[in-house]
Amino acid sequence: MNAEPVFVYGTLRRGGSNHFRMDGAEFVGAGTIAGRIYKIDWYPALLCGGAGEVKGELYLVCAEHLRALDVFEGIVPGEGESLEYRRVKVQVSLDSVKKESAWVWEWIGDTSSAVALDTGDWLAYEPNPS
Repeated sequence: MNAEPVFVYGTLRRGGSNHFRMDGAEFVGAGTIAGRIYKIDWYPALLCGGAGEVKGELYLVCAEHLRALDVFEGIVPGEGESLEYRRVKVQVSLDSVKKESAWVWEWIGDTSSAVALDTGDWLAYEPNPS
């Protein structure tokens, strides 16, 4: 398998309402990225970079799985971004010394009326789906 690393920070994480979409992916570990997370509606939005820290998980997925995740995030194959997200590479901190490069879906919409989640942890805010 040609593995692509992806970092998930919201509903795709273990315990999130869309984690089933990660079936078949190889879990690498929990990690963080530089950025800020917002509550848009029932789902989160990520703005990469800056002084904040966002908690999530690193996975390895095959190219087909990566395309399926793009579709889930609203990215049409060949167009590169949706009305809400684009896929970009970020540095994931897995522990105090190890860093990995991975794909992440970054929000490109408006955050002016969104709620900033200061802990950087979507699962601390997402209602339990069960």
